[in-house]
Amino acid sequence: MVPGAAGGLYAYTRVGFGDFAAFLVGWGYLISVVTANAAIVVSFVGAMSTFFPALKTQPVDAVLLGLGAIWFLTWINNRGVKASGEVQLITSILKILPLVVIAIGGLFFIKAANFHPFNATGSSTFEAITSAAAIAMFALVGIECATIPAENVENPEKTVSRATMIGLFVTVAVYLLGAVSIIGTIPAADLKNSVSPYADAAVVIFGPGARYWAAGGAAIAAFGCLNGWILVQGQIPMALAQDKLFPGVFGWQNKKAAPYVGIIISSIVVSLFMMMNYTRGLVDQFRFLSLLATINTLIPYIFCAAAYIIIRFTKKQFAGGWTAAIFVAVLAFAYSLWAIAGSGESSVFWGFLLLLSGIPFYVWVVYKKKVNEGTRSV
Repeated sequence: MVPGAAGGLYAYTRVGFGDFAAFLVGWGYLISVVTANAAIVVSFVGAMSTFFPALKTQPVDAVLLGLGAIWFLTWINNRGVKASGEVQLITSILKILPLVVIAIGGLFFIKAANFHPFNATGSSTFEAITSAAAIAMFALVGIECATIPAENVENPEKTVSRATMIGLFVTVAVYLLGAVSIIGTIPAADLKNSVSPYADAAVVIFGPGARYWAAGGAAIAAFGCLNGWILVQGQIPMALAQDKLFPGVFGWQNKKAAPYVGIIISSIVVSLFMMMNYTRGLVDQFRFLSLLATINTLIPYIFCAAAYIIIRFTKKQFAGGWTAAIFVAVLAFAYSLWAIAGSGESSVFWGFLLLLSGIPFYVWVVYKKKVNEGTRSV
């Protein structure tokens, strides 16, 4: 409906609700990206701990490896979208095979006893599923990423939607099969403390030597995922800067058309997030960061679900019927609220606090904009 709009969720919210709501979405989504990147770095370090066990017990070693991954991929992304895309293609090809092998191979080694108790929380099944909804959503956060660089995509009306849906179906299939295989092959008491579950499942299926190639596949998957999100962490502030809702410096581009200032500043924040949380264990750290990232993505989802209805009414695009459009928007809105509710008090508190922290920044940006226009009225 809005094919050339750069910025994805931010751009759609701006079309539907205007500048202030769009700024909150862009700010919240940027927070989501940097916290997600910190979580992805943790998962990368967790996978690499199979090869270097000291990473599990030596925080300094783990931090140094994580920083190395962040800043190497920051350098790659500053070489432009094409360079980032080449890395993404290579890592996607290398990672998919071991993940699929574990996902399918594990189905033949499932033990029914490992699925019991299905709910070990002590609460009702509905409450347990609710609490798991947000952490499960983290696996699919990013479905909207193909919309963000829409202005750099040929024929975005078809290309973006196809890329999004094909990526979604492939990802869901691999994740569901992988989850069933891993849960079925590893006892729950061992699985809840595992920092490399794919590697642990490979040992059960293929023997001790398989741990290394499975961990390698997981590490490549995390590395490639981090590469893609570092691309996004530069695109979002650039879109805001182009609309004069962020300082203009975030719109600066180098000779490769990479928004280098936004990428570098965001990578600094990612590094800080990662280092600040390394007092926690790898599993606890990943859970906290991933929930924080998910909440700050679900809030933009809520805005987008509402903006969807406004945009369809405005553009009068009701080929599928207005009832279906409202149903889709209400369902997306309700699901996002439900997933937020299941994230836990701590994650919700920090998520909304970080979101609201952007309001003074917005006021300052608007004030500077008015000053530049020759008026001090805000």
